[in-house]
Order: sequence, then structure tokens, then C-alpha cells
Amino acid sequence: MSMHTPRVDKKVTLNTIARMKGVEPITMVTAYDALFAQLFDGEVEMILVGDSLNMSFFGKEDTLSATMDQMIYHTQAVCNGAKKACVVFDMPFGTYITPKVALENATRVYRETCAQAVKIEGGREKADIVRTLSENGIAVVAHIGLMPQHVRSEGGYRVRGKDEEDIKRLLEDALELEAAGAVMILIEGVKAKAAKAVTDAVKVPTVGIGAGNVTDGQVLVWSDMFGFFEAFTPKFVKQYCNGAKEVREGLEQYVNEVKSRAFPDEEHSY
Repeated sequence: MSMHTPRVDKKVTLNTIARMKGVEPITMVTAYDALFAQLFDGEVEMILVGDSLNMSFFGKEDTLSATMDQMIYHTQAVCNGAKKACVVFDMPFGTYITPKVALENATRVYRETCAQAVKIEGGREKADIVRTLSENGIAVVAHIGLMPQHVRSEGGYRVRGKDEEDIKRLLEDALELEAAGAVMILIEGVKAKAAKAVTDAVKVPTVGIGAGNVTDGQVLVWSDMFGFFEAFTPKFVKQYCNGAKEVREGLEQYVNEVKSRAFPDEEHSY
């Protein structure tokens, strides 16, 4: 049987990612544990330890109640499994409300995990925070467009960049965040025209989720793309396999074999 050869053969750094802009699309997925991080490592350039774990794995309605302790624990696990991918830590809601608080929390991320960057949501109003972190040696991935941590204050999930005025706002956000030192810009839930305008305007790479195929890269939540999270499927998610169905079928077979004493058989006994 032929062994699968990993696509990424050496450690991916933020410099590697920066050099990919305009050359080759960047691939990024989420992971929350060592097991899946190991599966994804060598395949994608980047792994995001997303606060989405609060919904897909902790069973909450939104991402807002994720804590620093929770995120650090999962990031340590991901770093144990991923030796090549560039790991990004998703700063939870309320952990970067001022430059001082952001610096304290992000410093802890660098001290306690091997993450290479932290991700924070927000436009130009977060430029001071991005600047403070950058000046203190912490790489920041900015996140604009639809922002899951703002879901309550905005009354739900709204697609951005539908008119020229909003495209202008997104552009101004991106340029200010880049000027403040952001190493990458994640663009979520925006019209492709807006995502292209931002991608063309900034020198740093852009990674899209629900932003068309015009960004420098793409990111998806692994449990969405592999069909494990069944509560709802966002429009922008393509399912690459039906994980939940396969697990259920395997489980059903196991239960039937235990009930009928077909398992364990001679082969699986000492």
C-alpha cells in the first residue's frame, strides 16, 4: 500500500505565509486537539484554534463564553499534534478590550503555547490594540467583515460589503489594521467584490471564509467541512465528507456485533 506523502514538508512560518501572497493560495482549517492537528499537519499551511470550538465541541449557542484557559488548553493540544503548520490562537471575547488587557492575554498565549500569532476581531477601532501587540513582538491576524463575537450586538449574522459605502469601510479597516502591524487579514462573510478590493489593497495576505475565491487563502471549520456539526451548515461551507453519517454507521455495526456476541471474535481475543 502506498504511503500518503504530506504536501507541506517543512515548518511553515509567518514569513512563508507572507511570501505566498499572489503566488499560491493559502490553506487553513481549524483544529482543537492533537489528534486532528496531526491529521491536518503537513496538508495545510495553517491551523486556527478557533473559538468556534465553544459551539462545535462545547455545545454552546455562540462563541462568546470561550475562556483564555479553555483556548490555551486546546492550543497546547494542537501544538503537540502539529509540528509543521503555522498555528494561530483565536483570542476569546472580552480578552482584548484595551491594549493593556490584550497585551497581558496575548503574552500568556506566547508563553504557554507554540502559537505563532493571535487573531482578533474588529476594524480600525482595534488598530491601537494591533499596534500595541505588534510593537511587543506578538503577531496579529486581524479579522474583519462578519464577526461572530459581535453576533449579539449586531442582532445576528449579516453579510458585509453589499454596497460601495460598506466596501469603502472594509477597505479603510483593512488598511488601518495593516498600518498598525497586522500580519494577515481574515475576511469573513463578505461579498466577493469587497474581498477582492481588500486583497488588492493590502500587502499582507488575506484569508477568506464565505468571501469568494478571490482572497489569498481560505479557512473552514473542520467539523463543518467534514460533516460532523449538524445543527446548521452555513451557505459558504462545502462538505467534503459526511463524517457524522460514517461514525453512526460504524457505531451501529459495533452495537449490533456486541449484542449478537459477534464481537470480539477469535481474531480480536487473546
